[in-house]
Amino acid sequence: MSNKVNLTIDGVEIQAEPGSMIIQAAMDNEMYIPYLCYYPGMKPYGACRMCVVKAEAPTPDGGYRALPGSPASCTTPISEGMRVETNTGDLVGLRKGIMELLISEHPHGCLNCHRIELCGPTDVCLRHVSVNDRCVTCPKNERCELKDTVRYMEMELTTPLTYNNRHLPLEVKDPYWDMDMNLCIVCSRCVRACDEVRGDRAITLKDRSGRSIIGTAAGTSLLESGCEFCGACIDVCPTGAIVERDYKWDKAVQKISTTCPHCPVGCQLDLDVNKRNKVVRSIPNRQAEANMGMACFKGKFGLDFVNNKNRLKKPMVRKNSTLEEVTWPEALDFVASKLEHHKNGDYALIASARGTNEDNFAAQKFARRVMKSNNVNVSSNSRPKLVDSLQNLVGNDCASNKIWELLDSQVILLVSANITEEQNVASVPIKQAVAKGANLIVIDQRETELTRYATKWIRPLINSESVLIGGILRSIIDQSLEDHGFATEKCEGYDEFRNSLWDFDLVKVSAQTGISQEEIREMAQIFANAKASSILYGLETISDTHIDATVKSLVNLSLITGNLGKKSGGIYPLFSGANQQGSRDVGCVPNLLPGHRPAASPGIDLTEISEACHSGAIKALHLIGDELFHNTPDRSEFLDKIKATDLLIVHESFASEVTEIADVVLPSALFSEKTGTYTNMEGRIHRLRPAIGPIGDEDEDWRILSQVAARLGSDDMSYSSSDDVLTEITNEVESYKSLQIDSLSSRGHIRNPISTSSYVFSPIEFTQRDEVLVNDQYPMVLAPGRVLFDAARDASIVVENDLNTITRREIIEINEGDAKKAGISEGDVIKILGEEFELTGSAHLNGLHSGMVATTTLFGALIESLNSSSEPDPMAKIEGLRLCKVRIEKV
Repeated sequence: MSNKVNLTIDGVEIQAEPGSMIIQAAMDNEMYIPYLCYYPGMKPYGACRMCVVKAEAPTPDGGYRALPGSPASCTTPISEGMRVETNTGDLVGLRKGIMELLISEHPHGCLNCHRIELCGPTDVCLRHVSVNDRCVTCPKNERCELKDTVRYMEMELTTPLTYNNRHLPLEVKDPYWDMDMNLCIVCSRCVRACDEVRGDRAITLKDRSGRSIIGTAAGTSLLESGCEFCGACIDVCPTGAIVERDYKWDKAVQKISTTCPHCPVGCQLDLDVNKRNKVVRSIPNRQAEANMGMACFKGKFGLDFVNNKNRLKKPMVRKNSTLEEVTWPEALDFVASKLEHHKNGDYALIASARGTNEDNFAAQKFARRVMKSNNVNVSSNSRPKLVDSLQNLVGNDCASNKIWELLDSQVILLVSANITEEQNVASVPIKQAVAKGANLIVIDQRETELTRYATKWIRPLINSESVLIGGILRSIIDQSLEDHGFATEKCEGYDEFRNSLWDFDLVKVSAQTGISQEEIREMAQIFANAKASSILYGLETISDTHIDATVKSLVNLSLITGNLGKKSGGIYPLFSGANQQGSRDVGCVPNLLPGHRPAASPGIDLTEISEACHSGAIKALHLIGDELFHNTPDRSEFLDKIKATDLLIVHESFASEVTEIADVVLPSALFSEKTGTYTNMEGRIHRLRPAIGPIGDEDEDWRILSQVAARLGSDDMSYSSSDDVLTEITNEVESYKSLQIDSLSSRGHIRNPISTSSYVFSPIEFTQRDEVLVNDQYPMVLAPGRVLFDAARDASIVVENDLNTITRREIIEINEGDAKKAGISEGDVIKILGEEFELTGSAHLNGLHSGMVATTTLFGALIESLNSSSEPDPMAKIEGLRLCKVRIEKV
């Protein structure tokens, strides 16, 4: 406590963090000063003047000096010995005068009415106040900070100022949200959250007829202005000016804290539940260390699938070629009787990426101990090589540092990852770090959102990334930029690794990658000269055969610069799946037992599932969730080949193409109905808590499996609750032994590293890249990109069915030499043809590598398609920006 600042507020001695503003010091000590424009985590603004105080600072002679006037407590920093008064008569009068100005342009028939506690939404107002001026018709009634502040200040019923309703039209044509500028108090919280916190600048202050209002920063719609639909503006709005469209009138009867099921960041969300057992709002938790009050378009607007009425509610068994509803005992008896014949290794179980640690621990245990098969995996484990070498070389298979340490990184290297869509909240500290002056290097053939923030955007030839990183490593050695002490004292294998770099002559590296020697040297200097440099990698554009070499090179880069084990340094693998990390930890992968112990005889990979079913190697397939191969060319092959199995068991929440061909369908509980835990990408364990009750006979997967196990004669899975399963996990998984089950809060618990041994350098080889994607029919590779905003090009907004839609002619980048061979000139209309799609656009000839074409679409178009989708859970089936083979034709 010695580094705290001592001050007095209203006669109470408190302590606060150095550099805090007076209002934050009061908040941290549970003291209230009225405010409207201030918001924790954003810069002081001082717009509303509601938080004015009287303050005195000590002088050297032992006296006190009054600060001039009545300073705003949100812009006045604290100092040692300061004395603050917040509720003198003058201050109260000043605040009331300010509030009268505010509500003179805000509907306030109920705000300062003394009968507000007696009125209901259907009551006739005894004062004959217009319906539009009553709080009971506001979507944020009882959640309104303005209303709370007026009540606290005990405003008079009458005001000397003339009421002026703005009569502005409502903005209700964009997806997901509604805007009513008649309710805006121009606190600018939303604009500042978009700019300062999210780094997007999609909305701004505008002048309309002498009045300041909020509007789009460009164009007329959020679809074209660069909005990422994260909902931050909604979360900070103190009134009903900006609200979620769906369920905006619904009142919550309870609030449940849980974990988002959409990606591995592990955002903590507070779910508002109404009296009809529906989740009506998702609000990110400000105290959560994983997301710091942030959410993304998936977590904010992508959870309505839990309210979908078209759920699978009863178990079904196929009888006479038709699925028929049966009771749970009948379904479980049928499953057990069929599985009895598949304990000879021809059984495979694929668990859900949304399965809890408890679900997926039970899944691997059921497969291995009951069914005697190592053919167990989780649906998100499509690229296990992303972390296998990481675990071997640094003793851990998750992020080495916390997500929000990226905020203080001086250099951030992002390799082949569309992080703003796949792990969105993890990109927020990156954008904030860049705003503070950090350098961002993006290595990616695609134009993703973070390329717009990059100091350097490098587009190497496909599958040459490991050689490019090798060239950076060689340049670091050549320029004597390495951290020699760290490399030799804290790591093993440095000499052998260093010798392997002599093959990486920069002339050869440049020829192999298409990146100039000067660029490679500059990247080496930027990365190695920083005090703290971070690496994030998804390797989404890299073929499986090159992933392991690229990961080893990236680990070497972090080690040679001394960034592993350093605060705001480190390395972050960016995998998919809400609980991919937890699934590995509990052994729900073919090559690992619980606790990362190697399996004696690893089972088959996900890429081998389809062929194994077709060949008869797998005769009983157990799918927990229909999550495999969506929006990929492998989907149709998968659906066709799994029909060859003798038994197909599916746990699902919604009918799908897989449930249509299943022999048994078991209704599975959604995340909002489960009790359990997830482990996020930084190894942080979070709770899932049930927010809504079941709507049918659905059940949690660990319980379903334990009941089948009992029917197969096993007493090894006799669990009565998910905490029983978690207790067994903490006993078996070394890195979970420090977990205190009863004390898990929204802050989570960071699990222990897998190993604490020395870091290890890996010798690398200069490998030749290959073009595995192309063939004679499709001789080129398309690199699809997507960004929030493109200032250089206009988009058209068209209103269809009262909703905004976005259209524009796309630009297709093509190498000048390739264009000349095809007879294509700048601006020609050309067509890209792939196996499952086509795209027409205008040709733009540039320095793109030969054999590649690229196009960049707007994120608004994706949001529009999600908003209009008929899928029950569209966020789970977003098509990624994968490289694909194409050919081009001139139209």
